[in-house]
Amino acid sequence: MSVEPTDADLVRQIAAGQRDAEAEICRRMAPRIRLFALRHLRSAPAADDLVQQVLLATIEALRAGRLRDSDKLAHFVLGTCKMTVLALRRNARRQDELLGQYGDILVPDHAAAPSVDSDRLARCVQQLKERERSVIVMSFYDEQTSGESARSLGLSEANLRVIRHRAIRQLRTCMEPAS
Repeated sequence: MSVEPTDADLVRQIAAGQRDAEAEICRRMAPRIRLFALRHLRSAPAADDLVQQVLLATIEALRAGRLRDSDKLAHFVLGTCKMTVLALRRNARRQDELLGQYGDILVPDHAAAPSVDSDRLARCVQQLKERERSVIVMSFYDEQTSGESARSLGLSEANLRVIRHRAIRQLRTCMEPAS
């Protein structure tokens, strides 16, 4: 029967360069961080990002030996969570302020945007082969990632990207004004 190491033992092992201790810390702390993130950010993707950011910061701090009391790992992780969330909110607020101040310069005027002949585009998409059309629809209408689309169609991601590239080239050719 093996005794599971304490957080303090793992902190000392990480400072000594043992990588398996890092994996154990991540395994133990990730669910706690995710719960904190979901409570404060209310978004699963944002929670996943916070878990990664906090775990990276924690591992870097432990490698550098910046945790003074190895028994206080949970408190350190919680503090890192709080500081990271505050930084995210501060950055979002600053972005909103900048967008409000300079948004009219940065965001293009929709009236100046080129218009798309929807009927012509629909005809061009219909002219594509079925597989190419499926790739285009999954990529741009369904907004699926290359991996999701590739799995759905039974293709490799590289093959899917080649098909999409060729289909886009055909669409550009079809949409060019007749000279």
